[in-house]
Amino acid sequence: MMLKTFVQQRHDVSEKELLEYSAFCQMLPGASSTQTLTLIGYKRGGIPLALLTLIIWMTPACLIMTAFSFLLDYFHDRAINITAFKYVQPMAVGFIAFSCYRISRFSITNTITRIIMVAAAIATFVLFRSPWIFPGVIVAAGIVTNFSNKRFPDQEIVSKKIKWGNILIFLGVFAIAALLSETARTNDWKNRGPYNLFENFYRFGSMVFGGGDVLMPMMYDQYVERPDVPRVQKTNKNALKIPAADLLTGFGVVRAIPGPVFSIGAFTGGMALREKGNDWQLLGCFIGAIALFAPSALLVLFFFPVWNNLKRFVVIYRSLEGINAGVVGIMLGATFYITKNITLGYPPGTSFVLPLLNAAIIIATFCLLSFTKIRAPFIVLGCILLSFIF
Repeated sequence: MMLKTFVQQRHDVSEKELLEYSAFCQMLPGASSTQTLTLIGYKRGGIPLALLTLIIWMTPACLIMTAFSFLLDYFHDRAINITAFKYVQPMAVGFIAFSCYRISRFSITNTITRIIMVAAAIATFVLFRSPWIFPGVIVAAGIVTNFSNKRFPDQEIVSKKIKWGNILIFLGVFAIAALLSETARTNDWKNRGPYNLFENFYRFGSMVFGGGDVLMPMMYDQYVERPDVPRVQKTNKNALKIPAADLLTGFGVVRAIPGPVFSIGAFTGGMALREKGNDWQLLGCFIGAIALFAPSALLVLFFFPVWNNLKRFVVIYRSLEGINAGVVGIMLGATFYITKNITLGYPPGTSFVLPLLNAAIIIATFCLLSFTKIRAPFIVLGCILLSFIF
């Protein structure tokens, strides 16, 4: 779509430029499609047009997901049984599984990447509730692939001065958000939710390699699993928490709407603060959207001017090889972990039919995405219709 619109029809960028923008954005954490569009705006009109492009791109999807968070909350408040979405939850896991398979075809190409993928998957599955598992896997994977220079030989680097000052803004926001969030948690501020929420989402957007499909397991860990860890319950008893069914429903619905998958931030932010009332829920939707997309824009706008210098450093390509393999492992481990929860996590006495149906929906979603050309919105609609039959 970008090639047809911005290259062939509008001539905003050349095909070579668009491909280079796409390759560059794949090397950064955040939403790659969003970053590519932001760069096109940056090339045509500098930072003002880049920011306007970003806002126009993210707003429609974020508004839809904001509205859906209020709709889901409306159903809960009136104790309405939302049977229409019961198969959307396992369907969302099927999407993550398919994305894992799709990315693995390009990222898992040799022995070391296979080892990294398996090790990352096992570590993610076993330590899913640990706050350090996702950044730990990414950093370790990037280091491991730098021990060999066979695939990416060393090359002579032409020394050229790089201005790093702009990136201090990105790091400064990260540090301030972390400090305020931790201070609010430690002192148990009455209205600490927005501070914690902003830090969570800014952190997500700063370290998500692989787009929305990696973001979703991170959110599931943060708002479903971690609040139930005994240590967290002692030290952070008021931690933000979202029911697993609600979060997985949001993961499925975001596939049925146009726009970036990162718009799930608006939904998750609203659900995290919904218990405080409508005003707080709306604030949560706003924070979730802004804090999640901001790192993507900051990183791409600050790093692109020095890209021609950075791409000379072969260590970047070596690290990226390991990071991509680690991301596949994270998605694989998270897929098995969430699958376990929605198929084996039912209380004793539950009919065996529902877990089997959930497993069947996961497999069917994966197969439809892998072997047919059925688009995601129609799969979501099919799951909703199926819920009225079974």
